[in-house]
Amino acid sequence: MVNPVQASIFLLITALIGLATYLHCRGARAGDKSSGHDYFLANGGLSWYFIAGSITLTNLSTDQLVGMNGNQMLLLAWWEFAAVAGLFILAFVFLPIYYRNNCTTTTELLQKKYGDKNIRALISVLFLFGNVFIFLPAILYGGSLFLLSMTDVEFPIIAVAIAFAIVGAAYAILGGLRAVAVSDTYSGVLILSLALLVVFLALKAINFDFSGIPAERLTLIGDNESPIPWHTLLTGMIFIQTFYWSTNQTITQRAMAAPNVKEAQKGVLTAAGIRLLIVPIIVTVPGIVAFKLYGDINDAAYGRIVGDVLPAWLSGAFAAGIAAAVLTTFNSILNASAALYVCDIHASYLGKVKSVPRLSGVVSAVMTIMAILLVPFFASQESIINTVQQLYGLLSMPILSAFIVGLAFRNVDARAAIFGVVSGVAVYAVLSFVWTPFHYIHAMFVTLVTSLFLSLAANRLVFGRREEIALLTSAA
Repeated sequence: MVNPVQASIFLLITALIGLATYLHCRGARAGDKSSGHDYFLANGGLSWYFIAGSITLTNLSTDQLVGMNGNQMLLLAWWEFAAVAGLFILAFVFLPIYYRNNCTTTTELLQKKYGDKNIRALISVLFLFGNVFIFLPAILYGGSLFLLSMTDVEFPIIAVAIAFAIVGAAYAILGGLRAVAVSDTYSGVLILSLALLVVFLALKAINFDFSGIPAERLTLIGDNESPIPWHTLLTGMIFIQTFYWSTNQTITQRAMAAPNVKEAQKGVLTAAGIRLLIVPIIVTVPGIVAFKLYGDINDAAYGRIVGDVLPAWLSGAFAAGIAAAVLTTFNSILNASAALYVCDIHASYLGKVKSVPRLSGVVSAVMTIMAILLVPFFASQESIINTVQQLYGLLSMPILSAFIVGLAFRNVDARAAIFGVVSGVAVYAVLSFVWTPFHYIHAMFVTLVTSLFLSLAANRLVFGRREEIALLTSAA
């Protein structure tokens, strides 16, 4: 049965976040409705603190809080430590290039570097596939599971997922990036504060005593059977982070919406500080404590520990924060996906867009329906975070290869880069789902190297062009 105090606090805080977002955004300049740059980059009006808040909460959703704590081991903190390096690469390598080239989407840079719209469209399609078939349904499932496990309410998980999807889509469709970034920031302050409180109360529940917990759950050095073997930190990990933080439209769109590159860099570096000092603790410690209290309960660990250590009124507040995290991550991905379709595909192949908000709304609605239909698949998986990371390897390293070739070399035929991307998808599929000689993070590294090699080989042998090394910071 639903606790009335929890429910009341949950509804009150959710309404207050929505009201605060509305009041902040209502006077914002609408911009040109036919301009994707105005609509998807909030007219270049995001301050550094909104960029930091939006980047943090767009990433920090239930696939992080629920999925990482669901592994119930300290080792998962490596994802967050490595993310700091990825954010520095975004701030000092990629952001200056995006701003210099006046990009609305990350993929627009590829068109400018290769002089070909087809490679831009291909990479956008791959991003869209990843968003629709991996990230959106995983977020809906994780958020729904958390709320149900925290409140111990018996309710169909698909019904909760549908409610999240409808509200999240409304934010993305009606508010655009500005509303998404503002609500992210308000929600982020709430959830980071309460997540740290959960860490303290969880540790207090076991008297700060980790005895009885197996050593492999408390180490940062993973063996070959662990989710992150130590040697994977030397191969694919840094490239996974470079892809996610520097080329993924969902993340970089926030940083590209500042008035200038300096403001954007301030926001990204602030997000890196939060990721280093706060996030590793909140995504690992509660899960470890849950192992001592309840045993190996996988993705139900975080909701269970939060429900047990927080008083009813605070757990209602935390539920509101988690709901906000789910909604903002969901609507952030929808908004970025709409940007990719509108700017990279529709405008390039179907003609000028008369109303960007209207077309964006249609795209968001279609993607929302598809994501809901895929929730049952993620409900059948043992670990959300491991499933998401492994599946996304199909796209991440091939996509990153196109960016590396385009930025590091000149005189490369776009068709050669496309060949490398397509080949990379096939190579990773074989190494992860057919023949698995090593860990999927190693497979990502092998995939990246293979894609790069095949791109440059095809450029010379098939298209008769000799690449020239270029500086990463060179202008288009």
